[in-house]
Amino acid sequence: MDEILELRLTIASWDESPLEVFDDGGKITKADVVVRDGDAAISDGAAHMVMYYRPDGTSSFTSLMRLRGSLAGRVGSVAPLGEGAYDGVAAVVNFHVIEDSGTVDLSGMSGTAKSVSSHVDYPTMPLTLRYHLD
Repeated sequence: MDEILELRLTIASWDESPLEVFDDGGKITKADVVVRDGDAAISDGAAHMVMYYRPDGTSSFTSLMRLRGSLAGRVGSVAPLGEGAYDGVAAVVNFHVIEDSGTVDLSGMSGTAKSVSSHVDYPTMPLTLRYHLD
C-alpha cells in the first residue's frame, strides 16, 4: 500500500548560473539547490536543475534530486527525477523515484512526488510524496 507524506522542504541555498543566453532574452541555466526538511522526514538533499527560460520569464525545467532521511523508521536516500514548468506565477514539477536509486533501508522504494509552489512559499518547497517501501 502506498503511503503519502506532505513535506515542506526548506531551500537552504540556490546557486543558478547561465549556460547560454539568447538574443531574444531567453536563456538556459543550471541551478544547484540544497534543501532541508522542516518536518524532519528528510534530513537533507540536493537538486540539480537545467532550465530553459523564455523571453517572458516563464520556463520549463528538469530536476534530479537526492534526498536523505527516514521514512516509516527506515533510513537511506532516494533519487527523484522531475520535469516541470513555471508559468510566471507557480512552479509545478512532477517527480518519480528512479528505479533502484534507494539506499540502505530505502532500497526498493518506489514512488512519485509533486510540488506546486509560488514566490509566496519561498524559501520553502511544498512536496507531496506518494511512496511504497518493499
